[in-house]
Amino acid sequence: MESILNFISSNQQIIYIVILMIFVGIEVIGRVPSVLHTPLMSGANAIHGVVVIGAIIIMGKAETDNYLALILGFLAVVLGTLNVVGGFVVTDRMLEMFKKKK
Repeated sequence: MESILNFISSNQQIIYIVILMIFVGIEVIGRVPSVLHTPLMSGANAIHGVVVIGAIIIMGKAETDNYLALILGFLAVVLGTLNVVGGFVVTDRMLEMFKKKK
């Protein structure tokens, strides 16, 4: 219990920033019209390329005997890639809806 309190007191500013980001995110998403939720989510999925790059960097810097870091990094790369591809697929399908039919 004491270690948790020490962690909180040493990282108090970061915890405040994370809490503030949660509230700002809820306010921003809450004010988006329902028509725009799908484009917003597909764009957010496409941005997850940052997760893929971060996971690749972590896997590259992990020691060869650190199996937990390698497994979690691999899972992050696979799931992040699926999220990026899914974001692009949904965006492409939405853009197809607005093209004129021949």
